[in-house]
Amino acid sequence: MKGKALKYIILLATVSIAGIFLIQFSFIKSSYNISDKQFKESASVALKEVAWQILVATGSTENFDSITPVEIISNSNYLVNVGTAFDKDLLKSNLIRELKKHEIYYDFEFAIFDPSEQQMDERTLVSSNSDEKPSSYDFPVNEKYSNYFAVHFPDRSSYFNSRLSIWYFLTGLLVLVVFFFGYTLSVIIRQRQLSEIQKNFVNNLTHELKTPISAIALSANVINNKTILENPKRLFEYTRIIQEQNTRLARNVENVLNLASIERNRIKLNLEELDAQQFLLKSIEIFKHSTSGQKANISTKLSETKAILLADKFHFSNLLSNILENAVKYCEQTPEIIVSFEQRKNHFELCFADNGIGIPREYRKKIFKKFYRIPTGNVHDVKGFGLGLDYVHKIVKAHKWKIKVEENPKGGSIFTLIIPN
Repeated sequence: MKGKALKYIILLATVSIAGIFLIQFSFIKSSYNISDKQFKESASVALKEVAWQILVATGSTENFDSITPVEIISNSNYLVNVGTAFDKDLLKSNLIRELKKHEIYYDFEFAIFDPSEQQMDERTLVSSNSDEKPSSYDFPVNEKYSNYFAVHFPDRSSYFNSRLSIWYFLTGLLVLVVFFFGYTLSVIIRQRQLSEIQKNFVNNLTHELKTPISAIALSANVINNKTILENPKRLFEYTRIIQEQNTRLARNVENVLNLASIERNRIKLNLEELDAQQFLLKSIEIFKHSTSGQKANISTKLSETKAILLADKFHFSNLLSNILENAVKYCEQTPEIIVSFEQRKNHFELCFADNGIGIPREYRKKIFKKFYRIPTGNVHDVKGFGLGLDYVHKIVKAHKWKIKVEENPKGGSIFTLIIPN
């Protein structure tokens, strides 16, 4: 799948999902408003019936047509004007019966206005199972009426949940589908990236193996000719080419084998105490005699205080070699590398500052991934497999150290190893 087509698919999927969620939430909001309206209507009818039953019990039904029984103060607060005196027990029994008749099986609080005291009488909470206990709700006082009671529904969520449960279920199902869709899409993207990285790795590997093999074959054909004996200088030249290309071929094969070995087994470190300064100087000196090291100018800034590190000598040496080799490989001028070692309060800092091409900020975390190489378009002037820094990261992690990459103010990059003291 081409990158542009994948982008369009992701964009279309995002817009579609956003649209579906918008419609879903619109339906939920509409259903909530309808349920709220239904609750108000049911509660109003039930409370109007309560007012009528009280008037019937007190023999004052002639007042019913002259009053407005129910006034909605808020979504959960109702005031009921009766227009005549009544007692609490009568009110309570009618409230329980009428609310259940209209399918309102929820807790409610009520209080009766006392005209003599000009305040709400004892407040009472009645639960769904008809249990009664004192209420602390502060009912508002209405100056227009003298004989009325107020009802408050403290929690209407169960009412709405029962009516919106199907929408909650569908919304949860939609979220689940979106989650699996997003996960599938992320897997596809990762697989595509991995496929691209592996393809580049195979291409680089093929080139890195074919080049020395071709050079060795060509040199061998020349040496196989008897006339070469007449020109010893030429013979030695082709022998040197064979030796160099054989070393290059062996190094490439070793890199791949090391990768396979690390992937199969966890790295087992043979930790020992190392004199940091002496080990660094020795490793740098060895690197200077390599093909890459001969091209670079390497200087050191090491602390005078003796420092002892606990490290695996073999892997630590390879780690240093990989970082130095990268500094030389990715430099378009004479490589200048400064290796510094400083002792901080709780850790050591080993820095490698180079004057190479640098690493853009967005790639600094990715360079430690296996097979990853910074994209350069169709330019392939620097060959490699993307294994060196992956190996470095694995060794750093195995030692429980840290590594970071920063921009060198003078141009290039600075690799810093943070080693706990």
